[in-house]
Amino acid sequence: MTYGDLLSAAQSNNLTIFGSLAGDAGSIILLGPHEPSYWPVLCASPEWQGGGPDPVDRWSHRVISQLAQETGSKPYFPFGAHPAPFLTWALASDRAWQSPVGRLVQAEAGLLVSYSGALELDDYVVSDRPFESTCPSCAQPCTQACSVGALNGESYNIDACWSSMREDPEQRCLTAGCLTRRACPVSAACPRQAAHSAYHMRQFLK
Repeated sequence: MTYGDLLSAAQSNNLTIFGSLAGDAGSIILLGPHEPSYWPVLCASPEWQGGGPDPVDRWSHRVISQLAQETGSKPYFPFGAHPAPFLTWALASDRAWQSPVGRLVQAEAGLLVSYSGALELDDYVVSDRPFESTCPSCAQPCTQACSVGALNGESYNIDACWSSMREDPEQRCLTAGCLTRRACPVSAACPRQAAHSAYHMRQFLK
């Protein structure tokens, strides 16, 4: 199976490849939402419509487990009792790097990146989409976007972040996603729906 085959299989399930790296026995393929189709499909799914807890995780588990069966690979997830080391994997991959504010930037999603799961193959697959960090040549608007300076590259002041979201009369972060994450030019090019970002922000604020 080629990288292109895997990409096609992922996108047919409203996911896409967010990077790859070498595992012990073969390539590890990192998966994330394929925008903009991902969110409406998830919201129409039985996991979401059923009203149970963690619908995003349950949808990811079902879809990626099925994809693993179809591709003869082993699935991994960033949630559950034994989450896989996705941050380590992402930084070791060919499509993500650390931003000036300390958060992860991914080549297609920017600072809006979220990983749904991963597949470990029994062979090594070479990516046909090499990518280099855009941060060195960027004006880095992410460093100035947060009104309370919660993200500064060295630490994350989560209390200031929560207070700012609760007190902002315009609810800018809650309704469309973190201002810092949205300030990234790569994020701005990602067709992620505001409702998708709003959901994650509400979960974060609980």
